[in-house]
Amino acid sequence: MFGDISGMMGKLQEAQQKVEETKKRLDTVLIDEAIAGGNVKVTVTANREVKAITVDESLLQDKEELEDYLILALNKALKRAGEINEQELAIAAKSGMPNIPGMDMFK
Repeated sequence: MFGDISGMMGKLQEAQQKVEETKKRLDTVLIDEAIAGGNVKVTVTANREVKAITVDESLLQDKEELEDYLILALNKALKRAGEINEQELAIAAKSGMPNIPGMDMFK
């Protein structure tokens, strides 16, 4: 009914390996976001890990303003990272999936 089960299992393992390789590669994909005229800059990986935060000294006087800018910059960068992450992992998973009729999970 399902054809070669061992072949499908091999394909599933291959898909899992591609997903793991993609996760490792996404650690090297950096997303930069700057706001407040470049006075606040953040860098995150596509796996949503914060790598760097740079704040211009002019913002150190106003704690609330700095906190607001950091939240905005981090949220923007993490949103972009999440989109890239989901897209890349879906591609990796789909490329290794066996062709099982009725199982079009990743359209």
